[in-house]
Amino acid sequence: MPELPEVEVLLRHLKPQLEGRVIGSPCILQARPIRPDVPRSLASALQGCRINTLSRRSKFLIFDLATPPERGRGSLRILGHLGMTGRMFLQPLDVPIPKHTVLHFSATGERFVFQDVRRFGRFTSDLSSLQDLGPEPWDAAFTPRYLRDLLQKSKQAIKVRLLDQSIVCGLGNIYVAEALFRSGIDPRTAAGSLTQAQCERLVPAIQNCLQEAVKLGASLALGFDGTGSRDGLFYYGSDGEEEATPAPERFQVYDRAGSPCRQCNSVIQRIVQAARSTFYCPHCQRRR
Repeated sequence: MPELPEVEVLLRHLKPQLEGRVIGSPCILQARPIRPDVPRSLASALQGCRINTLSRRSKFLIFDLATPPERGRGSLRILGHLGMTGRMFLQPLDVPIPKHTVLHFSATGERFVFQDVRRFGRFTSDLSSLQDLGPEPWDAAFTPRYLRDLLQKSKQAIKVRLLDQSIVCGLGNIYVAEALFRSGIDPRTAAGSLTQAQCERLVPAIQNCLQEAVKLGASLALGFDGTGSRDGLFYYGSDGEEEATPAPERFQVYDRAGSPCRQCNSVIQRIVQAARSTFYCPHCQRRR
């Protein structure tokens, strides 16, 4: 599932293309991703809106829309989420609408498409998912002291606790594993037992992992308009019909169970925590 870096990369790709465009002829083909909105009602609300800004909060894209003048001064906010297999892109109007399209609309001369094979994504005016989110990893509020204070009473494993979006938002399984490796923390360590020194390593490790992933992703093309030979090659997902193209990231531990650690040559281990795979080096991340 896409995490913060992948959504940030998509934001940087779409933002200059979408801002200022006017929505026309919205067509909703799948009801599940737009719930609790009703397809006909949401399509009517989108018609004629101008896309003022596109932004990100955690793993969500936020579409801030201005309603048409004839409706009076007003605005509409739409929350977009890629789920596991979602893709959002612009394509020429004369290109066939792709399979698994959830919705599409014209956007001043081109077509915006939200495609999602498994339909776990979201495109809705329901903003409740934004409630109770913690700070962004790069917010000034996300400090080692903040993290230690928030974790000090928790008996949960630190790996599991960091997946809680109310602690710090945008993190997922991949980058939590990588950040814990960089900070030398065993993923099974009780969150409340982390020392100030460990938190002082963990916070910049989280930030650096994410920054590097954004930088890597921003260097790759995100074109899925159906006109290019690289359509379907995807930085962070699959089109659901064939194997996903491996991300060209040099992960230290994630998905490397049984391989040698690049720092100490110990064998990377895999365990299951809260029904999610956790990867770690038993030497570099040994409990102290």
